[in-house]
Amino acid sequence: MDKDFKKILVGVDDSEDALAAFRYAIHRAKADDAELIIASVLESDEMNVYQALTKDYVHGERAELAEHLNKYVELAEKAGIKNVRAVIGEGDAGETIIKQIIPKVDPDLLIIGAMAKKGIARHFGSQAAYMAKYAEISVLVVRD
Repeated sequence: MDKDFKKILVGVDDSEDALAAFRYAIHRAKADDAELIIASVLESDEMNVYQALTKDYVHGERAELAEHLNKYVELAEKAGIKNVRAVIGEGDAGETIIKQIIPKVDPDLLIIGAMAKKGIARHFGSQAAYMAKYAEISVLVVRD
């Protein structure tokens, strides 16, 4: 299967594996002259109930994440990717990417890191395995 991909979605969360996935996604998008969509998820389980009820807190977290994602967009543009954008989801990372982000952006390849940064999803067999199992598109899992 050596086809060119037209639209590549990469999930980032600051873990070493996610950064490796991001680097590979840039390489692949350049090679295929593909659009690159960089996604991150604001995980609601990391907030306590009070924070989750506070719109300002969620808005602040989201704004911080958006600013962070813009840095990824700039890096991709500097690397020569012509068509790049960022999307933010909210909820469980794996489910949000599969059920909300993929249907919305319609990519033909998902690139993710094997390990998540925090929470119970620290080991392969959780988020990455879930996405690999349930995505209706090709999934490439990158290990740092």
